[in-house]
Amino acid sequence: MLVLISYDVNTEDAAGRRRLRRIAKICTNWGQRVQFSVFECLVDNAQWIQLRAALQAEIDEEKDSLRFYLLGNHWRGKVEHLGCKKSYDPEGPLIF
Repeated sequence: MLVLISYDVNTEDAAGRRRLRRIAKICTNWGQRVQFSVFECLVDNAQWIQLRAALQAEIDEEKDSLRFYLLGNHWRGKVEHLGCKKSYDPEGPLIF
C-alpha cells in the first residue's frame, strides 16, 4: 500500500533538531521524499506497523505532529503531480 507521511517537528531547541533528523532518516529508509517534510512509502501491512511505531517513538507529541494518508493498493488514480520536480514510480525499478 502507498502511505503518504508528512511531519512538522518543532526545531526551536537541539532536541527538536535531532528529532527532525531522526524522523527524516526513518522516512528516507522506508520511502521517497517528495517534498521537504513529505514522503511516499510503499509498504505492506507488517512494514506499515513497523514504520508507524518507529516514527511514533521519535516524536514529542506535545511539540510535533505526524500525518499519515493511507492511499492503499489502488493509489495510482489518487496521485497527481504538477510542477518542477520529476515524479517517480514507487513500484518501478530502483537504480543505485
